Amino acid sequence: MAPTDESGQAAQHASPLGATPPTGPPGEGAVPNTRMPRWLPRAMVLALALIAVFQLGSWAFHQLIGLLINILIAFFLALAIEPAVSKMAARGMRRGLATFLVFFGVLIVTAGFVTLLGSMLAGQIIKIVEDFPNYLDSVIAWINGHFHTELKRVDVQEGLLRSDWLRNYVRNSATGVLDVSAQVLGGLFQLLTIVLFSFYFAADGPRLRRTICSVLPPARQAEVLRAWEIAVDKTGGYIYSRGLMALISGVAHFILLQALDVPYAPVLAVWVGLVSQFIPTIGTYLAGALPMLVAFTVDPWYALWVLVFVVIYQQFENYVLQPKLTSKTVDIHPAVAFGSVIAGTALLGAVGALIAIPAVATLQAFLGAYVKRYAVTDDPRVHGHRKRGEGPSPLIRARALWERRRPPGTHDSDDGDSSS
Repeated sequence: MAPTDESGQAAQHASPLGATPPTGPPGEGAVPNTRMPRWLPRAMVLALALIAVFQLGSWAFHQLIGLLINILIAFFLALAIEPAVSKMAARGMRRGLATFLVFFGVLIVTAGFVTLLGSMLAGQIIKIVEDFPNYLDSVIAWINGHFHTELKRVDVQEGLLRSDWLRNYVRNSATGVLDVSAQVLGGLFQLLTIVLFSFYFAADGPRLRRTICSVLPPARQAEVLRAWEIAVDKTGGYIYSRGLMALISGVAHFILLQALDVPYAPVLAVWVGLVSQFIPTIGTYLAGALPMLVAFTVDPWYALWVLVFVVIYQQFENYVLQPKLTSKTVDIHPAVAFGSVIAGTALLGAVGALIAIPAVATLQAFLGAYVKRYAVTDDPRVHGHRKRGEGPSPLIRARALWERRRPPGTHDSDDGDSSS
């Protein structure tokens, strides 16, 4: 039975996705295809899901950025104490006990230093408060003598006590006590978090390395272990360089403070050395403020001398001492060390400035093992100078230049005599 025209047209327009409306020139009853492709809804759902996952990950990262920074600090702190813990563990001591003894020793030294410094600071503040009337009398006498005024200490004290500035300061200080307390508690919690993570990283270092290597092939395991060892060496070298600079800074400031007969000179020298080296960015200003305050109690001019010495020594340390010591201990160029500190400060603030140099040194040493190096050609341009006797002498080059500048047809007298 021959197919009819209608069945033939139906077979012609059939498709795997179903019947499609007939198409044809406009005006002949054709219906345009307006169905949505089947893949488009799935693509839209997939795109929305990816956007939602990205937003959720971004939100979680911003919420956990503080914890991640604390873990990063703890990791580098564990790398810094790893050599001491490993030496104690190699002598038969358990790693947990060795790590505890290292942290306990650091805690004892820190607590003793803070206690001694706090008692000294409290004594100096009491002395400043007691001697404040004498300082005020000397300042008033100097003003009256140079500006021909008739100021009195009683009038100045009453003016200060009745001033709006003092009232606003007391009011703001009273309202800010809770904020300061919250910040102190938050800082203590962060310090506890860093100490706990660094303790676990140092005590369970071998277990952590085994866990990481268990999911990697043997070739990758060797690379991870080598990178770990490089990180330990570079971080230890960085801590060593900072300790050496702290010692040099402490000795230099001790000599100055002892020459000026400033009390508590040894403690102040240790304060300047440690704070200026291990608190980046603002450590120098914090370190110099306390010696200036104590020197001011002896003589106001001594505070000025301390300020001048701190500024001069800081420039010497930044441009002479630090680049050389840092480049030798962590084996990176001084310019790279300086740039890494700037980049770390821009990324993570004070934490980035503190860990930037050991991180860059570790990365440089690890990548250096995979960069193929060749023997450098013995070209004098590599050394920045010419070999002696190579190339025309300055006299010959000057004479050739003179010959090119002379007009054509002219000859030297020697040439003319020879031609005649």
